[in-house]
Amino acid sequence: MRKLYDRSPDQTLLMDKVAAKHLAEVALGTEWVVPTLWSGKTLPDETPFPFPAILKARHGCNQNAVLCKAPARSQWRRLQHRSRRWQRAPYGIWLDEWAYRDVPRGLIAEPLLGGKLPLPIDYKIYVFGGHATHVQVHLDRGGRHRWILHDRNWRPLVDATDRPDAPASLSAMLAAAETLSRGMSFLRVDFYEVDGRPYFGEFCLYPGSGFDPFAADWIDLELGAIWLDAMAS
Repeated sequence: MRKLYDRSPDQTLLMDKVAAKHLAEVALGTEWVVPTLWSGKTLPDETPFPFPAILKARHGCNQNAVLCKAPARSQWRRLQHRSRRWQRAPYGIWLDEWAYRDVPRGLIAEPLLGGKLPLPIDYKIYVFGGHATHVQVHLDRGGRHRWILHDRNWRPLVDATDRPDAPASLSAMLAAAETLSRGMSFLRVDFYEVDGRPYFGEFCLYPGSGFDPFAADWIDLELGAIWLDAMAS
């Protein structure tokens, strides 16, 4: 329904990785935001930022490269070509994720949190009507990627083989997600934690573009009902 009928221009700002970091910095403080090492439209011939780092497309999802050390010249050339390919077209048009369409195309580099692989655990907080209700934890991104949905008290909604501990900063993440989602009927706000310290990741308007199934059908129905209540209030 959001993809078809909600055309708030503010949504484009949320999908812009540069603008989203600014919004988080203003609302939460600089300590919540991963520093920007470099940004631009085209990678220069000489590496413009230190390593380890992660390079991302400013305007889309799943367009990134992890660089644990300075790449060889041939690797850098391939990354230049790959990053140009990311920017050839707007992101998300094929799935009607319209809010990505007008995000300026570009690149952004950040320090690799934790300084090495594996990538840090990803905590995705679902906020309905300003209230954080669920936390989806993503494990082993870049490997055997899997996720588990919890309520806000870190109780898994269905039995799972993995039993990750709650992050030390869970309460702070929940409060930050609610601050950042104020005025929205629904928003997912993503965070990382390194050495007990939380970091803002990004916003998400369309988790899984609305197609990723949950672990049980009742979860989908329950979240839909919560969203409908949030829109009605």
